[in-house]
Amino acid sequence: MKKTLFALVCLAFASAAMADVRFWKMAWKNTDFGKTIVDFDTILDGGPGKDGIPAITDPVMVANSDERELRNPEPVMVVHVAGQVVRAYPVRYLMWHEIVNDRVGDVPIAVTFCPLCNSGVVFDRRLDQVEYELGVSGLLRNSDMIMYDRQTESWWQQFTGDAIVGEMVGKKLTKLPSYTVSWGAYLNEHPDGLVMSSPKHNRSYGSNPYAGYDTGTPFLYRGENPPHGINPLERVVVVEQAAWPLQRVRKEGRIVERGIVIEWDAGMASALDTREIAKGRDVGSVRVTDQSSGGNVVHDVGFAFAFHAFHPDGKWMLGN
Repeated sequence: MKKTLFALVCLAFASAAMADVRFWKMAWKNTDFGKTIVDFDTILDGGPGKDGIPAITDPVMVANSDERELRNPEPVMVVHVAGQVVRAYPVRYLMWHEIVNDRVGDVPIAVTFCPLCNSGVVFDRRLDQVEYELGVSGLLRNSDMIMYDRQTESWWQQFTGDAIVGEMVGKKLTKLPSYTVSWGAYLNEHPDGLVMSSPKHNRSYGSNPYAGYDTGTPFLYRGENPPHGINPLERVVVVEQAAWPLQRVRKEGRIVERGIVIEWDAGMASALDTREIAKGRDVGSVRVTDQSSGGNVVHDVGFAFAFHAFHPDGKWMLGN
């Protein structure tokens, strides 16, 4: 696997040893380490440190017609909230910030993307009538980003939305429907929509700091590989605790199972392939809808190793 300078720096700083809670307590003075549902030795330092990857809060949104930087095959995460203008969050920005705290109408949301798991999930930031703001901890578990909330400094698993350490243990963030398509497809479907504008940070937006990653090996992953001979970095469509290999979805084009419809379309670049995101190989995009209502279904298109790590008893939908 090609390793960029960014990845090599992360490797240099990453801790492969058992986590030292005493060290964490110096940086996380408000985190209640007496409450946890995971073993601390499954948590690794990813390198950048707390807020080393800066989450975005209250992003600037512009009309699609005013966007000049995005190119057609680049992936964007699309969010619908009833009664509101549809919004897109380009992966070229999520790659470098991983979390965007936004508000759509009266709904506070967190748009999250973990490059190491190719996991894009949108959460409602409200729990028990309290609104939380999320940040990037710089820690990893099963190679997946651990988020934290700025109110209690509890730690949250991005892939599942579960609080795993701190005061909020036992709580779970609600996932909201979203999907990832190419910028061109989003423009065609929602010409009057909104799109997140470029953040005011000094980052190489549009470039992929993990060049070659999705044809290599999982970063800082120490768990077992998926069953059935599935490549750890095979993309899988995850709906609750079931996973459909993208290879199957791509081949069949349309799958109707378990009360949902999964459809694949060509034309979206992999964000984790080439150095320039827009030039990544075509992995296509996925839409998941309810078979009865046609409404969008909460799903993710992540890597197989992450699904297996967080859902070891999950169902693999391999077809005939």
